[in-house]
Order: sequence, then C-alpha cells, then structure tokens
Amino acid sequence: MLSFHRYIGALGARVICDNIPGLVNKQRQFCQKYPDIMQSVGEGAKEWIRECQHQFRHHRWNCSTLDRDHTVFGRVMLRSSREAAFVYAISSAGVVYAITRACSQGELKGCSCDPRKRGRSRDERGEFDWGGCSDNIHYGIKFAKAFVDAKEKKVKDARALMNLHNNRCGRMAVKRFLKLECKCHGVSGSCTLRTCWLAMSDFRKTGDYLRRKYNGAIQVTMNQDGTGFTVANKYFRKPTKTDLVYFENSPDYCLMDKAAGSLGTAGRVCNKMSRGTDSCEVMCCGRGYDTTRVTRITKCECKFHWCCAVRCKECEDTVDVHTCKAPKRAEWLDQT
Repeated sequence: MLSFHRYIGALGARVICDNIPGLVNKQRQFCQKYPDIMQSVGEGAKEWIRECQHQFRHHRWNCSTLDRDHTVFGRVMLRSSREAAFVYAISSAGVVYAITRACSQGELKGCSCDPRKRGRSRDERGEFDWGGCSDNIHYGIKFAKAFVDAKEKKVKDARALMNLHNNRCGRMAVKRFLKLECKCHGVSGSCTLRTCWLAMSDFRKTGDYLRRKYNGAIQVTMNQDGTGFTVANKYFRKPTKTDLVYFENSPDYCLMDKAAGSLGTAGRVCNKMSRGTDSCEVMCCGRGYDTTRVTRITKCECKFHWCCAVRCKECEDTVDVHTCKAPKRAEWLDQT
C-alpha cells in the first residue's frame, strides 16, 4: 500500500487493486472505483507510520515493524495489545487526514471544500462570513469509515469489535482538532468584517492526543452478548467512545517475536544518562550495551551576514554511541 500511489497512473486500477495483499472484497471494490482516493490512502499510510514512529521513538516498541509490511495496514500485531489499539487508531486517523487534505487541495474528483460552510455564522468574537476553503472532514471520515472498517465487518469476533472501536477513536481525533482560521477585512485590517474557514491542525496534534489515549487505554473483555465491552478490572472505569481499548497485556518487546510485532531491542541506540524509557538499562532489558566512538561533522559558529545569508563553519564532534547488546543464544531460544 505504501507504494501504491507511485504506480496508479501507470497500470489499470483493477490490476493494481487485485494485487494488493490483505484487502477484502469490499476494499478491492473501493480501490477499483476510487483510484484517486487510494493514492491519498497511500499518502496517509506513510504519514501515520512516521507519526507512530515519532511517538514511540524512545520506547522498546517503536513501530519499526509496520513500514516493512506490505499489507494495507500491516499485519501489525497479532496480539490484541494496547500497541495494536494505538496503531488502528492512528492509521484510521491518517486516512481521514490524507483524504480530507486531498479534497481541499482539489486532487479528488468526488469532493472539494466543505459545501456546508456557507453564509454567516458567529463565534465568541462575533459574526463572520464563511469563505475560503473549509476542510471537508465529513467526507474524509465517511470514506475512511467505509474503507477501513470493511475489513473488520467481515468477521464478527472480539478482535474485530476492538478494532472498530479504536478505528472510530482515530477518526474522531482528527475532527477534534479542527480550528477556525480567519482573515480580517476593513480599514487597515481592523477586522470590522471577517471571512473564516475550518482547517485541520497539524497531524502531530492528533498523534500527541492518541499517544495520551494510549497511556490511558482501558483493558476490556467482550460482554456476553458480543455487542460491547466490560472492563477487565473492576477498579477501571467503563471506556467511553474516545478511549482506546485492548484485550491482552503487552509483551516486553525485549526479544524478536514477529507474532507479537516485536523486533527486539538488539542494536537499538540508548541514552546512558537517561532514567527514562530510552535509558540503556530499560531499552536493553538488562543485557548491557556496546559503546562506539563516532566522529560527526556538524555546522557550528553560525553567523548572520547582511543581507541575507547565514554562514557556518564545520566542526568535528566526537561522541560515544551506546547500542543494546543482542540476547545470548540460549535466551533467544527460550523465546522461540
């Protein structure tokens, strides 16, 4: 899926869509019917993977498995962990974001700016006229729901119910950060008249929000009639529509375990001075670390020259880089 957009113009949509692994029939139909939107879905996939890896860059699990998988949203993790909950939410959000952006930029035949933002309205500053191009978030959410959820609706089990819930959390997270942007009119921009439009915030805000939701994710079990969730621990509150939910505890991600979506931490860079999740003690799971002295060339002593250039010198900087040791063979075999 990540490379889909590169080939969509060169080959027929049917050929492309029939050869993307992991699509269910309904998704293939969408793919064939809306090839321009599928290009945006591919862009959205790259965006959410980058965001996922940013959010977990200092953790043992850092989303590194996801960009190596060629299915639509990856096999991700076979376990129903809180990491899986985050991935489904952020991937769903990425599709909404990319499609909505493409609508506003005039790249899609089936949608454009939000047609409902017309006439006059008001906010805490007073009245304004709708103008410009409001992001058509409703179209983005509608298509993402139909396309992404199609895979989960094909099977009626607990994991599908979990995925559908987290998909919705992701879609709504993008909508949560719509902001009103305005342009002032009047004498010297006095704002006697305003033209405003709704715009999505940077995707980082959605990523930060879903990362907080990951931290507060609620472990659940499926209720007896199979229509919803019950909290796994009676001391937890019942999840709302904005909470991420998961079924199984996460593995420690110390060792490679493809079934759990773990590449292990062997070779990962760690911070010797940190006491957080990126520390060598935590990141390396107590196995120790190797230290390599590396010489880097960086720009330094930068000065501004009138007008208008910044000139820098090149400085050599020698630093110690610490990387986690690989597990001993006996330790690795115990896990396989």
